[in-house]
Amino acid sequence: MKHRVVVTGLGAVSPVGLNVRSTWQSLLAGRSGVDYITAFDTEAFDTKIAAEVTDFDPLDCMDRKEARRNDRFVQFATGAALEALSQAELTIDSSNAEDVGVIVGSGIGGISTLSNQFHVLSERGPSRVSPFLVPMMIADMASGHLSIRLGAKGPNFCTVSACSSGADAIGEAAEIVKRGEALAVVAGGAEACIVPISVAGFASAGALSKRNDDPTKASRPFDADRDGFIIGEGAAILVLEELDFARDRGATILAELVGYGATADAHHITQPAEGGEGGARAMTLALKKACLRPNQVDYINAHGTSTPLNDRFETMAIKSVFGADAYKIPISSTKSMTGHLIGAAGALEATISVLAITESACPPTINLENPDPDCDLDYTPHTPRRGRINVTLSNSFGFGGHNSCLVFRRFEE
Repeated sequence: MKHRVVVTGLGAVSPVGLNVRSTWQSLLAGRSGVDYITAFDTEAFDTKIAAEVTDFDPLDCMDRKEARRNDRFVQFATGAALEALSQAELTIDSSNAEDVGVIVGSGIGGISTLSNQFHVLSERGPSRVSPFLVPMMIADMASGHLSIRLGAKGPNFCTVSACSSGADAIGEAAEIVKRGEALAVVAGGAEACIVPISVAGFASAGALSKRNDDPTKASRPFDADRDGFIIGEGAAILVLEELDFARDRGATILAELVGYGATADAHHITQPAEGGEGGARAMTLALKKACLRPNQVDYINAHGTSTPLNDRFETMAIKSVFGADAYKIPISSTKSMTGHLIGAAGALEATISVLAITESACPPTINLENPDPDCDLDYTPHTPRRGRINVTLSNSFGFGGHNSCLVFRRFEE
């Protein structure tokens, strides 16, 4: 029999809050975290806006030496992980260290460090490149650093699947616990890619919004006037545990992770497959593994990037999976407020999906002022929806044709 997987801790560092509580309150209030970029001079850039994490101090979660030797994405992951472990009240020691894993996804990793060191190389020569370049740059270092910091000696790796990275980290962590290969896994995603080369690259690909005149209105999923996504940064971490392990130590169970589906479009490097068929298969697979019918889902946290093709094809995918019930399910894209956290997006949205269950509310989709006729589902415009939620589904789709879906359920004995 496969083991049951429960969520006992949540942590977040986001553009709308430096912890889970402030992030959730901002989302329910419909507050946008999008503003003009402060990290660098954007005068020459077509896109001048992003969803930055503000007022974050890495010294709140690590000492000065650690902070200097870790990229910003690792700093975010550390802050989120410590919050999640604090809520879970999970102590990692010699009695359980080998049974606790760490899996943290990142789509881009330490690109800020890499970008800075390219400047050092070109201006000051190879001898002045930092010896910490490689360990600060590689995408697995959030999981590696946390493993060292926490003393967790179980499975430890990074998932890199573009915008599905965070969701895949959580899904793969759950599979490891289900197989009995770990008792607990600290899992999620982290990203810090608001740097010139990233913004320039995404903008050149035509992926970013150019609505610079009104930043808070720029991310508008499912709206007819959407023109691209808003790049964001941050991290979110969940503590996943085997049910008996959590129960034996008296942990508070927030929700149960009951389904994970991952598929490939095998279609295009950036565009989703026609009709969102890959995403539809991921949702179908996740629901099948959860032993749930589509009409049992109470809330969907959509991938909802605010790009023309994604929002239309995700709508089609939801319709193909849920049929007539698609029109009855509250759906929202919290990227309308947080922007798109790339490799951390799926982890933050999984966190939101758990909170929807524990807080009996689903956050709104803001800026949905002129609905696209092709996007005609209930996208919870402008204001949150209150009421008991038992089952939530979270979608994450990434460049390269990655599709991932997580299903959470209110915990019941």
